[in-house]
Amino acid sequence: MNRFEFVIATAIILFVAFMLGWFANWLVHRLTRVSQADLGELDRMARAMYEAEESRDQAIAYLQDRESEMANQLNATEAELRATMEGLREARAEAAELRDYIERMNAHG
Repeated sequence: MNRFEFVIATAIILFVAFMLGWFANWLVHRLTRVSQADLGELDRMARAMYEAEESRDQAIAYLQDRESEMANQLNATEAELRATMEGLREARAEAAELRDYIERMNAHG
């Protein structure tokens, strides 16, 4: 093999290597490329996630408001119960005093 054939063989080998590298690069970019449909799907999923987070935040706020309202209502009911129990205690004490008074009046009379 003379010098000219060696240069031609080397050029052909380098050209084939270049073509294989270019093809591999094209193939990798073709397989890993994100299509418009994929971008649209990602955008739709991002919007859905944002809406779900908004709904979650609204639900949490509603539950906190409802819990506060129920706690206030419970406190009011407990206060009414305490007042009613105090009134019942006073009525029982008054009824006991009246019974004692009536028994004393009957005993003296």
